[in-house]
Amino acid sequence: MGIFERYLSLWVGLCIVVGVGFGLLVPSVFRVIANFEYAQVNLVVAVFIWVMIYPMMVNVDFKSLKDVGKKPKGLCITLVVNWLIKPFTMAALGVLFFEYIFAGLVAPQDAKEYIAGMILLGVAPCTAMVFVWSQLVRGDANYTLVQVSINDIIMVFAFAPLVALLLGITDVVVPWETLLLSVVLYVIIPLAAGYITRKNLENKHTQEKIDHFTARIKPFSIMGLLATVILLFGFQAGTIIEKPMVIGLIAIPLLIQSYGIFAVAYGWSYLWRVPFSTAAPAALIGTSNFFELAVAVAISLFGLHSGAALATVVGVLVEVPVMLSLVAFANRTKDYFRTA
Repeated sequence: MGIFERYLSLWVGLCIVVGVGFGLLVPSVFRVIANFEYAQVNLVVAVFIWVMIYPMMVNVDFKSLKDVGKKPKGLCITLVVNWLIKPFTMAALGVLFFEYIFAGLVAPQDAKEYIAGMILLGVAPCTAMVFVWSQLVRGDANYTLVQVSINDIIMVFAFAPLVALLLGITDVVVPWETLLLSVVLYVIIPLAAGYITRKNLENKHTQEKIDHFTARIKPFSIMGLLATVILLFGFQAGTIIEKPMVIGLIAIPLLIQSYGIFAVAYGWSYLWRVPFSTAAPAALIGTSNFFELAVAVAISLFGLHSGAALATVVGVLVEVPVMLSLVAFANRTKDYFRTA
C-alpha cells in the first residue's frame, strides 16, 4: 500500500478541514466553480470524479467473469446484500430517523433531501475502494475482481430503476433523464474507457507492464477523491458551520446501516463456512458505498448545496473510519473462518 492508502483517514480529514476553511474564506471562488455546470452536472466535480473512477475501472477484467462459478457463495452474499437488502434498509432507516425520530429537529423538505442522499448511498455498492479494503484483509484479489466486475455490470442496469423506485416511495420526484445521464457519465463511460485501456495494454504489453501502469495511475484515484472532498465541503461550508448538528443526525443512520450490513454479510459468511479470503472482502464490499457515484447523482438531481448532496458528503466522512474499523475487526476474527 502506498502512503495515500495507508493514511487515507488522515488525508480525508485534512481535506475536509481545508475545504470548509476555503469555503468560508473565499466563498466567491466556490460560487464561480458551482456555475460551471451543464444539465445540472457540475463539470469541475465531474472531472475529479472521472479521475477518481478511471484507475479503478482499468482494473476491471471482464475475462474474470468466467471464474464466477468456482466460488458462488461469496458472490451470492455480495449480490444479495448489495441489491436485495442494503438499498431497502437504508431507505427504511432514512425514513425512520428523519420522518419520525428526528422529525422535530429538521424541516420536512430538508428531511426528504437527507433521505434521498442516504438512499443514493445505499443503492451504490462500492467499486473504487474495494481493492484497498480487500488488500488490507489479504483477501483473494482475483475473486474481489470478479465481484467488482459483476457489481459494475448490474449497476449499469439496476441503479437508475432502484433509485427511482425508492425515491418515489419517499415522495421525492426524480427526473429519469438526469438519473440515466448520471449512470452514463459515472458508470458506463468510465467503465468503457477502462475496458479500452486494459484491452490495448493486454494487446501490446506483458502482465508485468500492465501491473506497472495500473500501479502508476492508482494514486490519481485517491487524489481525485481528496480533490472532490475539498470541493464538496467547500460548497457546503456555510451549512456545516451553521448546522453542525445536522452532520451528526445524518451520520447516525449511516453508522447503523454500515455496521448492520457488515454484521449480516460477515455472519452469513461464517454460517455458510465461506473461507476468510472470500468472506472478508464479500462483507466489506457489501458494507462500503460507491460514494463517488452517489455524490455525483445527488448533485445532478438536487444541486450542489442541497441536503441530498450534504448527506452523500457525510457518507464520505463516515465511510473511511468505519471501513478501517471493520477491516481491523475482520483481521482480529479471521481465525474463526476456514482458510481455504
